[in-house]
Amino acid sequence: MSNKLININWLFIFLIIIISTIGFMVLYSAANSSFDPWAKKQIIRFFFGIIILFVIALIDIRFWYKYAIHIFILSILLLLAVEFFGSSGQGAQRWIKVFGLSIQPSELSKISLILILARYYQNLKYYHIGNIINTLVPILLITLPCVLILYQPDLGTAITLFVLGICIIFIAGVRIWFFILSFFIIIISMPLIWNFVLATYQKKRLLSFLNPELDPLGSGYHLIQSKIALGSGGFFGKGFLKGSQAYLDFLPEKQTDFIFTMIGEEFGFIGAIFVLILYSFMILICLITAFQSFSKFGRIISLGVGINLFLYVFLNTAMVTGILPVVGMPLPMLSYGGTVMLSVLISFGFLQNVSVHRQIRDKDLV
Repeated sequence: MSNKLININWLFIFLIIIISTIGFMVLYSAANSSFDPWAKKQIIRFFFGIIILFVIALIDIRFWYKYAIHIFILSILLLLAVEFFGSSGQGAQRWIKVFGLSIQPSELSKISLILILARYYQNLKYYHIGNIINTLVPILLITLPCVLILYQPDLGTAITLFVLGICIIFIAGVRIWFFILSFFIIIISMPLIWNFVLATYQKKRLLSFLNPELDPLGSGYHLIQSKIALGSGGFFGKGFLKGSQAYLDFLPEKQTDFIFTMIGEEFGFIGAIFVLILYSFMILICLITAFQSFSKFGRIISLGVGINLFLYVFLNTAMVTGILPVVGMPLPMLSYGGTVMLSVLISFGFLQNVSVHRQIRDKDLV
């Protein structure tokens, strides 16, 4: 046990604590200098998630390899349960009650997808990876949860899950022609996606992204207020607890999707860049952990966790700055939300599991 604890990347744990603490501070500010209703709950979830992180990290990696399929099947069953027993909120049915707790299975499905793809490619010889049949299997594994999540509807999470899966099969060694062909298929399918897949409010968000002033009090309101708040922060920010856009309730969803905007308003360009640097160090550690792992299973898990973290950060910051349309994407460990906090910490638990068991070789897994 002591050897396992030594092999945990404590710098990574320290970065988790720093970013989460910043999140607690910003949630305290978002509630007008109060720990209720957001910061207090988030702190409790954080400590609960940290315990789960260490438990996952210390369990033998061969256990997770053995039960990766079972975890994926469980995530699919939870997504199906949302359709029949899920609770609705903000026009979507994405949550389900488990032991009295509301969880969002779509977030947990990202972890299960990383595990199942890591196991699949662990068992596949390199010269078989480019085979079309062997490529169809991971595509089906990616498509199934994406379709279920789109039906909720949750376009942002479905896109993130799809991109995550495609990135994993790319790093696994699938030939480049597959991605070029897939790109052209998506381009050709855009009219069908626009007419038959996207909901009306999603179309409005895309149009508002191109021209926010088209509906400044409706679909374009979030983006306009976000840009105002970010711009008003300047280089050094207005100061902690002094964000006027947030305090006057002009900034929507300030505790969740637009929490990065609050950081920009109160701590300025310097504060925003500092947060992004912390995330960059975490992603770098994911890459280093992948290179240190002796097993393909461990390498793919580490890279998958790093890609997932990158997608969270990139999509959220690009969304609130107007580079991408508003799709509803939280910022890990900063945004308020139990499932996102726990799912991210669980994924970090698997990353630390790879770090602890990095000496395990391919032949030792099977």
